[in-house]
Amino acid sequence: MPIVIPQDIPAYSVLKEENIFVMNDERAFSQDIRPLEIAILNLMPTKVETETQFMRLLSNSPLQVNVTLIYTESYKSKNTAAAHLERFYKKFDDIKDKHFDGMIITGAPVETMAFEQVAYWEELKKLFDFAEKKVTSTIYICWGAQAALYYHYGIEKHLLPEKLFGVFPHKKYLEQHDPLLKGIDDVFYVPHSRHTTVYREDAKKADDLVILCDAGEEVGLSIAKSKDNKKIFLMGHMEYDRNTLKTEYERDLAKGLPIKPPCHYFADESCTAVNVTWTSAANLFYTNWLNYYVYQVTPFKF
Repeated sequence: MPIVIPQDIPAYSVLKEENIFVMNDERAFSQDIRPLEIAILNLMPTKVETETQFMRLLSNSPLQVNVTLIYTESYKSKNTAAAHLERFYKKFDDIKDKHFDGMIITGAPVETMAFEQVAYWEELKKLFDFAEKKVTSTIYICWGAQAALYYHYGIEKHLLPEKLFGVFPHKKYLEQHDPLLKGIDDVFYVPHSRHTTVYREDAKKADDLVILCDAGEEVGLSIAKSKDNKKIFLMGHMEYDRNTLKTEYERDLAKGLPIKPPCHYFADESCTAVNVTWTSAANLFYTNWLNYYVYQVTPFKF
């Protein structure tokens, strides 16, 4: 079944070209079924690319998925046209009285700052509270996951000696048998791109947290959730497409920043061709989330 997005948003033509089932608002309105309402708080500077990546992953649902894009009003994006935000995004005040079946809160390039120093921290705390009260299940990603772990559980983030950058193997905790990882291989791959981490030992001290996935000492805590399944924490970027890390690597090289080639990513030493090893697990993960932690448990009427 399709994902429902405006026909003039950039993601529409990209996904249509990939033969992904997208539907415009007019056609969706004529169908007599209850769609899933999913909100995406997009904190990334590359908003168009990020929204397309998540829409691609949400397109495999057995139901229609209506996507509401949200941006922070307390910080104006320098990399996305104001017209794009005005046309396709909502502010918190626009959605604060709504309910959503699911929500995704992305990462952001502010890892080295204290949480309280981030320009939109106070607004983000309101969105965290909103997610607890009015969203069936929320996925927090990378810095978004670290921020939520800090806000809800007081778990600190820690600066890494160098940037964690590449695609890394992950091992499921097989004894959990969690529906989120159903059908995913015992060892699977996830991209990471971050300067900070959360210690596994700190997460274990929180009685409400369940650790689902271990990625070894190199990566640390990778996937966890709350016991009520309302909060899912992903330290990596399953949503990344083929060239995301390549683009980031070339950008940092051009800026003269100290950056190594992403681990386990390029096909050879020329750093041009890419080995994609994570997209099947990513599609399964988001399909499982929509099915087991959203569709199966969300009320038909709020």
